[in-house]
Amino acid sequence: MGWVALVVLLLNALLWLLQPGMVFYPTRTLQATPNDWGFPFEDVELTTTDGVRLHGWNIPHPRATRTLLFFHGNAGNISHRGDSIAIFRRLGLSVLIIDYRGYGNSEGKPSEAGLYLDASAAWSHLVSERGIAPGQIILFGRSLGASVAADLASRVNPGALVLESAFSSARDLARHLYPVLHPAVCLRFDFDAARRLARARCPVLVMHSRDDEIIPYALGRRLFEAAPSPRRFLDLVGDHNAGFLASQPAYELGLAAFIAALPPIDAAEASDGPARTR
Repeated sequence: MGWVALVVLLLNALLWLLQPGMVFYPTRTLQATPNDWGFPFEDVELTTTDGVRLHGWNIPHPRATRTLLFFHGNAGNISHRGDSIAIFRRLGLSVLIIDYRGYGNSEGKPSEAGLYLDASAAWSHLVSERGIAPGQIILFGRSLGASVAADLASRVNPGALVLESAFSSARDLARHLYPVLHPAVCLRFDFDAARRLARARCPVLVMHSRDDEIIPYALGRRLFEAAPSPRRFLDLVGDHNAGFLASQPAYELGLAAFIAALPPIDAAEASDGPARTR
């Protein structure tokens, strides 16, 4: 049986080296800016606690009372999120979207711990530099970004959390993708969104499509079951990357209903204003 142990060891060594390339698909070139979509914006530069400089966009809405902090998926960069930002603008939300380390114009190399630090830097920018009250901030994460948003929600007190097309944990996803091999594989990444989501203290909306060909619907439901109350689930249609468009108008109406049902913003919080520029 020694050869079996050797094969497992070599397989794990190979997968350990390959896993970052299997998880992160960053692109550097920005193909558009919010100006191209007709939205005023401000370039934002953040520095994380470990010294990595990040790039993002602040896209204000003139009548916004809430700001959405957008964590995108594992591929591309912020310039590929125009359709989503247009939806959020129609809902009357200001948006801060950042590129993780290694994506777009952000420095560094992506890692799980690094993405969590990136999220913290974006939160601190909104709260400490722009003076936005925590209760006015909606955290939004799509796909891998949902794990980032769930982790942040477990450590801060946002007004709400929205998770779209997300998996419950890296181990659960590996079990689906590699049903035979996964018990013997050492995962380099945890991304246990369900465990972190259980510690959140805000209203939660989980959205997932039964047609998702990348992340099974069952993992989205598992994530929802881990969410604290109050919580909502919205069924989508369409594939992993375009379900939010294929599900219109139900997608936008569902988001609008979720936001409308949020507790009123405290008068003391609202008096700080939705955006204080740097």
